[in-house]
Amino acid sequence: MVTRIAVDALRAIERHGAKTYPDECCGALIAVEGIIVEALSLTNTTTAGARRRFRIGPEGYKLAVHRAQSLRGALAGFYHSHPNEAARPSRYDLDHAWPNLTYIIVSIRDGVPGDVTVWHLREDRTDFDEGDVTWVTAS
Repeated sequence: MVTRIAVDALRAIERHGAKTYPDECCGALIAVEGIIVEALSLTNTTTAGARRRFRIGPEGYKLAVHRAQSLRGALAGFYHSHPNEAARPSRYDLDHAWPNLTYIIVSIRDGVPGDVTVWHLREDRTDFDEGDVTWVTAS
């Protein structure tokens, strides 16, 4: 599956990850006409230790849905960072993923953004499949 994302949205994800380092950042992916046009930063509400986990609470989810509606788009998925780890889903990510959404992970090593990957939960929820990314510039 190919995910189309605006370069500005990608840069926002990288900036958010660098800003929250060494903690994980998280946010929502807002799509308009099949292109992720905005990475909406949200507060990591985990109580399990933000350096290794993230959680988007109900208020963050509602904010993301309202933002998507205001852009006449859709909530396409979520993003988060992996500080000093690979941009691959963890078991925790798998256990908390929702079907039919796009997940973007950015690796942040020593405060510097690195690899960015896209993932889609398998229908049987046993694992993720890595997607392909097409970067879109503003027209």
